[in-house]
Amino acid sequence: MGDAELPKLPARRRETHKGELGRVLVIAGSRGMVGAACLAAEAALRAGAGLVKAAVPECVWDTAATKLTCAMTAGCPDTVDGTFAESAFETIAEIARWADVVALGPGLGRNADTRALVRKLVDRIEQPLVIDADGLYCLEVSRDVLTARRPPTVITPHPGEMAHLLDCAIPTVEADREGMAREFAASHGVVCVLKGTGTVVTDGEKACVNTTGNPGMATGGTGDVLTGIIAALIGEGLEPFDAAVLGVYLHGLAGDLAEASVGTHGLIATDLLAFLPKAFLQYAAN
Repeated sequence: MGDAELPKLPARRRETHKGELGRVLVIAGSRGMVGAACLAAEAALRAGAGLVKAAVPECVWDTAATKLTCAMTAGCPDTVDGTFAESAFETIAEIARWADVVALGPGLGRNADTRALVRKLVDRIEQPLVIDADGLYCLEVSRDVLTARRPPTVITPHPGEMAHLLDCAIPTVEADREGMAREFAASHGVVCVLKGTGTVVTDGEKACVNTTGNPGMATGGTGDVLTGIIAALIGEGLEPFDAAVLGVYLHGLAGDLAEASVGTHGLIATDLLAFLPKAFLQYAAN
């Protein structure tokens, strides 16, 4: 996609305050994967969200609170495995009332309790929802909850997660990336962001293939950053399809700027956070 085709962010009034720029709730993390929650939350902040809150399992709350100096945090009931317990639903549902948009999935793990919680959240959360990573795996036998949702939903699978959702092999997905993404988006009423070389963004009717990004981004955590970016853009007022298109572009552009600075082999997910403001500057200049 060229710069001329990119969605435009709403202009910010000089007197704008943080409450007008989107409240993003990130539901993510588990013992051993609290970094996923932190990456998504920090990405939402770097993408312009006015307020961000990360809900994490109680056992990693202190770690998240220490790491996230610019975001709020909340600890939720957890399992002995260090993942969210199904009983965390009421706590999270109360927090979600505060939010304009919810990001769900990075680093959740696949504990049975957590899977039940994810299905319940997808079914009942009334805000726009961005679902990634383990959040998608938790829906493997419950894709009907996606179809039944009325609020907007964006899913961001990589080919392995897409194959898991479709119960097919990864090469089958890769052989017809746009077709698979279009069909899933249309049949489930979601915006599908099928990640990879030439990330496809589609709502089942419109489709865009992204042109930014590089092999250095093939490293853990970069997908968590994308989740936070898209959620923030929805919170700032973009329609979900437009937020996904612009988010994917900026995510890849930040990766390209990072690659130019640190090279391909040394690039890590936090480099995307560091270069995201420059990506926004370059986007705004065009």
